[in-house]
Amino acid sequence: MIRSELVQRLSDEHRTLSPREVETIVSTFFDEITGRLAEGGRVEIRGFGAFSTRPRDARTGRNPRTGETVDVDAKRVPYFKPGKEMRARLNV
Repeated sequence: MIRSELVQRLSDEHRTLSPREVETIVSTFFDEITGRLAEGGRVEIRGFGAFSTRPRDARTGRNPRTGETVDVDAKRVPYFKPGKEMRARLNV
């Protein structure tokens, strides 16, 4: 499911909200998660899962096109751990 499908589905299920209002809600939701992760925080949604970041060490990589070695800086990457209820629903 892509973002526009999510907005459309929520608009269909909640007729009292306009598609523009639903888009604002969805955007705010994702912006808050992204902002919290950017601050180094964690976002936990009970029954769904937890979003966090994990560090990646600096390393020497390789350009696949040329084979040339390149230095890759250390960085943080997003990580999602599904909750117990989600894992149970997926493995029925």
